[in-house]
Amino acid sequence: MTTVRRSAATLVATALLCTGAVGAVAPAATAAPSPKPTTPTLPAGLYGTKDPTYDGVWRQSLAFLAQQTAGVKPAQVSVDWLLGQQCGSGAFASYRPDPAKTCDPATMLDVNATAVAVQALNGIERNPATATAATTASAGPSPAVHPVSAAVAAGAGWLKGAQNKDGGWGYNPGSPSDANSTALVVSTLAALGQQPGAVKSAAGKSPYDALITFAKPCADKDGPGAFAYQPDKTGKLFANGDATAAATLAGLGKPMNTRGVKPDQKPTCEDMDERTAERVARNGASYLATALAKTGHLVQPPMPGATDPTPKPDFGNTADAVVALAAAGHGPQAMPALSWLEKNSPAWAKENGPAAYAQLVFAAHAMGANLRDFGGTDLVEQLNATGPAPQAPTGSPDTAEDEDFNVWWIVGIGLLAGVGVGFLLSGRRKGKQQ
Repeated sequence: MTTVRRSAATLVATALLCTGAVGAVAPAATAAPSPKPTTPTLPAGLYGTKDPTYDGVWRQSLAFLAQQTAGVKPAQVSVDWLLGQQCGSGAFASYRPDPAKTCDPATMLDVNATAVAVQALNGIERNPATATAATTASAGPSPAVHPVSAAVAAGAGWLKGAQNKDGGWGYNPGSPSDANSTALVVSTLAALGQQPGAVKSAAGKSPYDALITFAKPCADKDGPGAFAYQPDKTGKLFANGDATAAATLAGLGKPMNTRGVKPDQKPTCEDMDERTAERVARNGASYLATALAKTGHLVQPPMPGATDPTPKPDFGNTADAVVALAAAGHGPQAMPALSWLEKNSPAWAKENGPAAYAQLVFAAHAMGANLRDFGGTDLVEQLNATGPAPQAPTGSPDTAEDEDFNVWWIVGIGLLAGVGVGFLLSGRRKGKQQ
């Protein structure tokens, strides 16, 4: 899932490019640099400085999710902007320039934007002072419902209602299911603490049923274990790095800002008579590990009509691949790519803005790297600088946990003579995993 969205014309061109190249860009969550803003002034509270037409909600949501990962509370004006983008149905469009205008049948609703917005809002701290009291004519006053909680519930409800019969989701409601959109919704459901496999379509299919259909078998010599964005018109699947990273994470039931797991295990690809979501996800991780081993990063093929036919490094999908591998317990296989990102990503992140910094935060967090010193770059500071000043730039949750440990260590020293070494050791924190 790369940082920004493509224009409609580019989306169509990319969809027509059924390539088997590693890291091929899927249209569901990708984009080239956006054109200059079409309006004189960008909305107050919005992260980033480029035209938000295709990625306003997307980049805002990723910024929030990354800030939460780093222990930072976003500015209230930014939260209010995102809440104001939601339609009455619970869905989000990619961007609504006039939030005061009611969404109508002509509003192009965006499954990906809705999924990531719900996931980001779910982690926003609820201040009781900003809650709104809900009332009904028949039952009288109801308990206060916080607007963020209401937005999350409405968004999740809309996503479930937009599920296709095959169990998956497409970029827009009613469009054919694709691996990226389905994976985003699965990761969001997991972040909400729900069981994605229990969300069934009218035909009784789960999101995992849909994900499995995009997975290539290990016996396939062209991209063994990889996921395709969608089958082509003949039903053939083409390996896609973007889709594979997203589907691997979803197949493991993990949110976008997950932590890596231990112990480390060797990537394997195995075809089974009855394929499961976890098995195909691990096959996808095996494909990513093999792809990254070649150059340390994924590559993006040139767009149709490009003057330069040379494949370019794919920074965003490389970061996503790092997260997916860490979530699968393949940290050693992800480490060279993380090191490559530390060395080569600063210019890319500066050009692409908040969503790019967010992806690097997710990759560093998954691997347990220092968000404040990522190859010499303070990712949290750079991310915060793309939007309004946050309310509480506190440092990462891991840092806060270390500070708590230091306090108890000092207390333990004071009590050591009376209670012995056993108490002191018991105060040590346990490693945290998601």
